[in-house]
Amino acid sequence: MSVSPVTIAVVQIDPSVGLENRETNLANAMRAAEEAAANGANLIVLPELSSSGYSFRDRAEAFAHAEPVDGSFISTWCDFAARRGVHVVVGFAELDGRRLFDSTALIDPHGVVGTYRKTHLWNEEKLWFTPGDLGFPVYETAIGRIGMLICWDIWFPEVPRILTQQGADIICSSNNWVWTPPPLFDDAGRCMANYLTMTAAHSNNVFIAAANRVGIDRGAQFLGCSMIAGTNGWPIDEIAGPEEQTIVYSSVDLTSARSAPIWNSLNDLHRDRRTDLYDSMLGYTRGQGFPR
Repeated sequence: MSVSPVTIAVVQIDPSVGLENRETNLANAMRAAEEAAANGANLIVLPELSSSGYSFRDRAEAFAHAEPVDGSFISTWCDFAARRGVHVVVGFAELDGRRLFDSTALIDPHGVVGTYRKTHLWNEEKLWFTPGDLGFPVYETAIGRIGMLICWDIWFPEVPRILTQQGADIICSSNNWVWTPPPLFDDAGRCMANYLTMTAAHSNNVFIAAANRVGIDRGAQFLGCSMIAGTNGWPIDEIAGPEEQTIVYSSVDLTSARSAPIWNSLNDLHRDRRTDLYDSMLGYTRGQGFPR
C-alpha cells in the first residue's frame, strides 16, 4: 500500500531573457504545468530562472527582471497551485531589498511553503546575484519532506548529503545546465549533470527531480536532459532529449525514501557513516533537521 503516492512532473521549457518576453515565458510555463496537472501530477518542478531567462547583459537588467517572493510571478503560481491542488517548485530572480538571489519557491495549495537561494553561483551569476544565505532548508509538506537545489549546486556533494541528513524525501533540482566544452553527451545521450544527479540520488538514497531548460538564450545553449532519479540512482523513466520542450513524469511513493537507505541486513547508509571521524552534518549549522 502506498503511503504517500506522488506523481512528479519535471517541466523542460525554453524561457527567453528580456522584459518583453516575461509574459510569454510565464504563459509557456503555465501551459506546461496545466498539462502536467491534467495528467495527474501533484508535484511539478520547473527550471531555474523560469520567469526571466538566463543570459542577463548586466546587473541592471537582472535587477529589472527580479521581484520579491510576494510579487506577481509567485502569486500567479500560488493561484495555480490552489486551483489545481498541487505542489510547485519554480525558479525566479528574487529581489530582497537591494540584493538579488537566484531562487526557487516551493508552493503548495495554501501558498508559499518556503524558498531556497542558490548557494554556488556559476560564472557570470557571480556578477548579478548574491550567494544564497538561507542554508539548505527541508520543508514538511502534505506529500513529504522536500529540499531544493539549483543547477551548479549538484557539483557539490555536500548539498544533497546535507538535505538528506535533514530527512528530505525528494530533492527538487531546478537547472539551467549550459553547454560546455565537448564531449557534451555520452553514447547513451546522457550529459555529465545526469550522472551527477544519478550519483547523488544513489549515494543518498533519495529521489531527485531535475528540471532543466532547452534552447539558446543570447548565444548560450542549454542541455535539456531533464530527469527523475529513483532512490537507487537510476532514472525512473526516460531522460528528456537535449532540444525539445517536454515533460517527464514518474509516479512514486515519496516517503519510501525513508527506508531506502537500508540496503541489507548489515548495511544502513546513515548508520554506516563514520561520524566518529567526521562531522555528522559536514559542519552544517543552519536550520533544524528531521532525523530519520
